[in-house]
Amino acid sequence: MLASKAARYGRTFVQVDRWFPSSKLCSACGALAESMPLSVRSWECGCGAGHDRDVNAAINILAAGRADRLTACGAPVRPGPAPARREEAGSRRGAA
Repeated sequence: MLASKAARYGRTFVQVDRWFPSSKLCSACGALAESMPLSVRSWECGCGAGHDRDVNAAINILAAGRADRLTACGAPVRPGPAPARREEAGSRRGAA
């Protein structure tokens, strides 16, 4: 459903692997924590970076999605701008 909505609005949908360790991977240095129970909501990496589990996962998922959309030369692929809605000229005129 997300893929069809993205296509409808001129956006790109990238699906990240279900088993991607987004919450256990340090978004600062790339170190992977051995195990992390779901009860751990914040953690500190060996590099000194402190992470909120959900924010860290969001950063890693965004980076994984962007990395999946690189061209052969390494440049990011950018979708074109979303189609703008055009209002009719008379619809914005108020009673003056």
